[in-house]
Amino acid sequence: MAYNGGPMTEAMYYVLLALMHPNHGYQLMQSINEVSNGRIEMGPGTLYGVLSRMQKDGLIALAGNDGRKKVYKITAEGEKALRTELDRLKAMIRDSSILEEGMDND
Repeated sequence: MAYNGGPMTEAMYYVLLALMHPNHGYQLMQSINEVSNGRIEMGPGTLYGVLSRMQKDGLIALAGNDGRKKVYKITAEGEKALRTELDRLKAMIRDSSILEEGMDND
């Protein structure tokens, strides 16, 4: 099963962002917290569910496994999906300019 595009969950987005540098689970939770400026604190249950789904979708892959720690990395497909999502989010911000224009007219 491959990722079919469409809007990503916030969890998926931040996992992919954090995996721009290969990481293992605990380190990944810390990286997500850093990349999101403390807005996202992902617990192990959520993280491993997202990792499993994204691995099946081909967005991430195992970079290594020493028996205790699995190291994950983003795939080319994952980076493409992340960039597509970034473009979608930027378009949403641009589309929201009507709110800012409305604020100027108050």
